[in-house]
Amino acid sequence: MKNLNKSEDEEIISKITGLGTGVVEDIAKHKNPSIQIPQRGIGNVDFNSETNLLTMGDKMSSRSFFNIAHSKKFLQTMLIASKCKDFVGRGKTASIRELYYQLKHTISGTKENTFDDQSESDPLIVDLETSLEVLREELHLKADDKGTLIGNIVLEDSGDVIDCSKLGRSGLAIPSIIEHYNFKKIKADYVLVIETGAMFDRLVEEKFHLNNNCIMISTKGQAARGCRRLVNRLHNEQNLPIIVFTDGDPWGYYIYSVLKAGSMALAHESARLGTPGAKFVGMTMSDVDSYGLENVTEKLKDVDKKRIDELLNYPWFQKKEWVAELKLMKKKGVRIEQQALASKSLEFVAEEYLPEKIAAGTLLP
Repeated sequence: MKNLNKSEDEEIISKITGLGTGVVEDIAKHKNPSIQIPQRGIGNVDFNSETNLLTMGDKMSSRSFFNIAHSKKFLQTMLIASKCKDFVGRGKTASIRELYYQLKHTISGTKENTFDDQSESDPLIVDLETSLEVLREELHLKADDKGTLIGNIVLEDSGDVIDCSKLGRSGLAIPSIIEHYNFKKIKADYVLVIETGAMFDRLVEEKFHLNNNCIMISTKGQAARGCRRLVNRLHNEQNLPIIVFTDGDPWGYYIYSVLKAGSMALAHESARLGTPGAKFVGMTMSDVDSYGLENVTEKLKDVDKKRIDELLNYPWFQKKEWVAELKLMKKKGVRIEQQALASKSLEFVAEEYLPEKIAAGTLLP
């Protein structure tokens, strides 16, 4: 997610051209045209315990044209690569939805569509990213805005100066590409990253960011790349502590781990998307007892229990504090949402829960 300039665009075009050249050379040699794509998933991801980041391994998969199981995906991958080369060459940026519609058509002389649904094109964009060792932003692709920012921070965005402390309750929508952000002025003690939009709204209404001198970011579920990169930049460039606040369930805990250590799908870009210095404030299973929340928990479903077991097997969840929390969750057989704190009062989370835990340093690594 670097600032894209002419020389970097030329490098991206060269990489895409190299992919096509390899296919042409296979054809010239009467070989089955193929492309090599790094395997994505736990089997090809390593955890660097020194940097606390995920890294991509060296296992590769081959996608070939004459393999009937691969042929359509091979065609689709090449179509995406060609269109991205066009975008980069023309200096245009398209949404991943626009890319899908630009490439969707029926192949002449057949009833076969190039793409039946965007669910076919999106994973192939990630395949192209990993095989070329670039990001979709460098391919001039972007996703829809996801996430919101509010607090005592002034940004310059393409020449416009935005004071994020003067945006009412709405906050600033975080785009998928935030490299053009220039941090003009920041007066905050830390960044609070919040999983749910509802909790973000609650804290805005209670003026938590003003009363506690912090920047708040809502990820609205799993953090999109723009949010993750913004968190990374605020920590690394502005030396701001990062505190993450999610639901007390295995899904919320995984959202935290992606913000902290990176994701399996984009393990090759963990250094720019992960923030190893992040800390976790809650919700935790320990909170259930500490704050008397036993009556506002929800029972774990089978899928939750399975996810707990998966997290316990991930190397990046092996710190003793996390092992204890996950085992306690399984033992109790419950999960707890952020909104459960409203059982105390609407003001409780802003006036007691968060300030007390943050001041005491009761944070998980």
